[in-house]
Amino acid sequence: MRFTSILSAAIALSLPMAAQTAKTSASSAIPRMPDGHPDLQGVYDLATMTPLERLPGDPPVLTKEQAQKLQQMEMARRSKDAAKLDPNRPKELPVGGDTTPGKSFFEILEKAGGGAVGGYDRLWLNQGTAYTVVDGQIRTSIIIDPPNGRIPPFNEKAKARRTAALRALPTSDQAEDSSRPARRGEADDPEQLPLSLRCLLGFGSTAGPPALPDYFYNDLHQIVQTKDSIMILTEMIHDARIVRMNAQHLPQYMRRWMGDSVGHWEGDTLVIDTTNFTDKTRFHGSTENLHVVERIKRIDPRTLLYRFTVDDPETWDQSWTGEMTWPLTDKPIYEYACQEGNYALGDVLRGARRQESLENPSSKDKR
Repeated sequence: MRFTSILSAAIALSLPMAAQTAKTSASSAIPRMPDGHPDLQGVYDLATMTPLERLPGDPPVLTKEQAQKLQQMEMARRSKDAAKLDPNRPKELPVGGDTTPGKSFFEILEKAGGGAVGGYDRLWLNQGTAYTVVDGQIRTSIIIDPPNGRIPPFNEKAKARRTAALRALPTSDQAEDSSRPARRGEADDPEQLPLSLRCLLGFGSTAGPPALPDYFYNDLHQIVQTKDSIMILTEMIHDARIVRMNAQHLPQYMRRWMGDSVGHWEGDTLVIDTTNFTDKTRFHGSTENLHVVERIKRIDPRTLLYRFTVDDPETWDQSWTGEMTWPLTDKPIYEYACQEGNYALGDVLRGARRQESLENPSSKDKR
């Protein structure tokens, strides 16, 4: 009896020691920089089939069988889309283009990006082929909080701000209403075009923060790490974020498109706190008061776990959080040549003037 008690006690004492030994071994297996912190350097491919927000009706996680079926269906759709076309084929698109709804996340995305007449040819797309897996779970959304996998609804401040912004944009009936004051549109001036169309910042928060998948192409990110600073380079429009380690945030009057990122280590996790955004980026309708906290840690030799929390009381009444894995890749990062020479900007402005003349032939505005 006494022997049994002693044996039980010995086993009980050995369990936490064994766990501690395993934890220590795992920790020591992490590649480290000369300063002792984990080495996060490498090129990572963020391409994934997991959308930022969960689609209506989807479960939080998929079974392996469900994921395989959806992946096979998506690959079949892409293969069909990439098939050679008969130049003598009958006209396929109806007048006004294809306005049928998409049946999958990527089909919906591509239709939205290309409009009714289509966008990029399949040759130009380099999309994810698998879902992100965290803690063994095949996730159907990057967002994990709120539990429904959706961005929280706008609060009253954001709704009012959005309504005011919509009213400030030109509408199709303004030309017929001479009592309305003339309003300028984004295509009236190259400096009013969105930053992504001007090739100054990647669309869809590819550079971040938070750094999100593009879902079309150029999803590679490279981390270069030193003791005092960490760079996160995004393949899309070669955006580069510099994280200043163990520093103070810049004064509030100094603001940047990607905010001011300050980092520190919490154990083996890199924590990046970003504030001081401008009012030009508007991440999902946010304001310059946007606050993003990112956490990056290595979970195995070829994978990082990336987690972020977004907060802006001027836009949402609650913060929201997402996470995904960043798999290491051997693919090279290519230079992103966006509107070389900015020739396309002239076409955008000329196209807008042409549209205005067609909608209002009597207009004498020759801008």
